[in-house]
Amino acid sequence: MFIPNLNISLPKWIHDFLSAEEIILPNIEDRMRLAVKLSELNITEKTGGPFGAAVFDDKGILIAPGVNLVESSQCSILHAEMVAIALAQKTLNRFDLSDGGKSKYELITTTEPCAMCYGAIPWSGVSRLVCGARDEDARAIGFDEGAKLKNWKEELQKRNIEVRCDCLREEAKSVLKKYSLIGGKIYNSGKYS
Repeated sequence: MFIPNLNISLPKWIHDFLSAEEIILPNIEDRMRLAVKLSELNITEKTGGPFGAAVFDDKGILIAPGVNLVESSQCSILHAEMVAIALAQKTLNRFDLSDGGKSKYELITTTEPCAMCYGAIPWSGVSRLVCGARDEDARAIGFDEGAKLKNWKEELQKRNIEVRCDCLREEAKSVLKKYSLIGGKIYNSGKYS
């Protein structure tokens, strides 16, 4: 039986777009703008769905970008948040970004996390989650975000993960709308449109 390797490769355009040696964005809105731009370029470049994410340290230094790679990788777990978290962990060479609580990292995501990404956040070691568009905005264009606790924000906060929602919501939501208008594939398990 052949068992392939699982490698996460970002599209070439990301390397070109993020060509600076170090990207420092001290303002949360600027960090969200970067994630929104990643999501927009992901659909413009036809490399994936309308979702972007990034992990930053507490000084606003970009550790890892993430875009949705579900279709291009043929791997349903490669949502933007999962990609950003995995690449940040590889960059820092540790599975716990917080390094046992010594460091603080934040996950910026253009849309509130789906059920899968929500489940990964507490295990990742991030201390803050910042979201743009809402779950309902993704569902409005046809994405199935899965079953999530109604009090999901409070549950993360119980784990010392700060949650901020609606950061540049309209900008993030506009990428979802654009994806829908251009006929972007809605790739829910078991059904496609």
